[in-house]
Amino acid sequence: MSVIAVVLGLPVVFLSGLLQGGPWRVLVVVATALAVAVGIAVAKLLLRHAWFTRRLSCFSTPRTHSWLIGHLGQMRDTEEGLLEVDSLIRTYGHSCCWFLGPFYHMVRVFHPDYTRPLLTASASITVKDELFYGILRPWLGQSLLLSNGEEWSRRRRLLMPAFHFDILKGYVAVFNTSANTMHSKWMRLLSAGQGDLEMFQHVSLMTLDSLLKCAFSYNSCCQDTSSEYVSAIVELGVLIMERRQRILHHWDWFYWRTAQGKRFRRAADVVHSFTRGVVEQRRTLIHQQRVTESQDATAGDASQKQKRKDFIDIILAQDAEGHGLTDEEVQAETDTFMFAGHDTTASAICWALYNLACHTHFQERCRQEVMELMGDRAEPEIKWTDLSSLPFTTMCIKESLRLHSPVLAVTRQYTQDMDLPGDRTVPQGTICLVSIYGTHHNPTVWSDPLEFDPQRFDPANSRGRSPYAFIPFSSGPRNCIGQRFAMAELQVLVALTLLRFRLSPGVNPDAAPDPCATSAPQGIRRLPQVVLRAEGGMWLQLEPLAPPDREGPSA
Repeated sequence: MSVIAVVLGLPVVFLSGLLQGGPWRVLVVVATALAVAVGIAVAKLLLRHAWFTRRLSCFSTPRTHSWLIGHLGQMRDTEEGLLEVDSLIRTYGHSCCWFLGPFYHMVRVFHPDYTRPLLTASASITVKDELFYGILRPWLGQSLLLSNGEEWSRRRRLLMPAFHFDILKGYVAVFNTSANTMHSKWMRLLSAGQGDLEMFQHVSLMTLDSLLKCAFSYNSCCQDTSSEYVSAIVELGVLIMERRQRILHHWDWFYWRTAQGKRFRRAADVVHSFTRGVVEQRRTLIHQQRVTESQDATAGDASQKQKRKDFIDIILAQDAEGHGLTDEEVQAETDTFMFAGHDTTASAICWALYNLACHTHFQERCRQEVMELMGDRAEPEIKWTDLSSLPFTTMCIKESLRLHSPVLAVTRQYTQDMDLPGDRTVPQGTICLVSIYGTHHNPTVWSDPLEFDPQRFDPANSRGRSPYAFIPFSSGPRNCIGQRFAMAELQVLVALTLLRFRLSPGVNPDAAPDPCATSAPQGIRRLPQVVLRAEGGMWLQLEPLAPPDREGPSA
């Protein structure tokens, strides 16, 4: 008993002696303790870095600043950064390792033989990393995109019915309507003398309009006015890329006190407020419909038709066990689907139109295919059954997705070591960057990878090609859940646009002439952000092909 009393009394004696030594002694002890803690943390960090460096020595390593700094600052979100990726592919062929200081250890892969085992790994051992996906969480929440394990499996099961073929069929009519609205606006602008139009501005509003109608039964009329939501999405994309480049900004405590962190919160508040309003309006409407259906059932009225369920109906519903998504989960899935469903699709559409504008012979062949499909129809409308009757247009869309993928890479971590070809092993915890851009531009996979050649996707030319050579929507169990939605919208929008307009590269009217420029407007500079954009916007020149009162939309 006396021993216990002595032991318990030691801290009291120590603290008493410390206080008798005055405040300076307290400060010295505290500073020493902090220094020891920092020293231990640094030692652990360096030991971890040395361990990863040794384990990843089976992969080639591009030149670094130093062993400690690694490749920090060498990944640039510019046209030059993409050209450096091209150089990595030519030099290393399939993969290389990459160190961001002693903090992050990465393997970059850009060949189908190396992407296959990573993308096809079981979802139970696949984890979304914090470097690339963690900084999306304040915006997108713990959604399907960012969740892992059983939580991801539950979300996927709940959301899959929203992308069933029977539901997608009904969306094609909405795609037509939204495209008609955008084309009518283009006609008005062209009639007013504006020959060159910036595609991202118009197409982003169009895809947002169609998404809100399809997934939320929400008529926003957003194409008629500027959208604060779309502007906030663009700003969030810029801020996310900036944050990735600054190591200190990876710590939340520091980032939220910076000017960039405060801008991020303001933009995220705009996005969350918009999506929250959409969900609440839909909740109210669903409640009203249930009350009406209940009253009709009581009155014996069986004439009410079953309404097609859309995305929001499904995420607000419960499963057979009575389990559904919480309000927080509904918000996260709504934010994710609204971003992924409109911004990535808008990027894909813009680049498809750009590539066809730069290759008029392919553009004309697509146009002839669409005109033959329309035949003598009174109204130029693309139907669900028409999508399989546009083979060459679909080949052009796929080639555009290869050359200019909206999402340039996906990253993964694994809870166990992963074996790759050539007796290479990715140790557990390493960030694996699957370069969609690199795989699509790899000259050992694609001949003349920088050329736009739709014939690559002719069935005769696709035989023997790895299914992991073309992965614009990723692949494996964690592929893009909305890829059929995106492809259908791409086909409808591209077909109707070519039916009504002739496209050619345009010029930004506000851009100062570059005396050093050596190329025509086709020399566009790519801008890799959360999705692939174009520096200064993407400007195309449009020429109407038919009087508005006959084949095109009315002005």
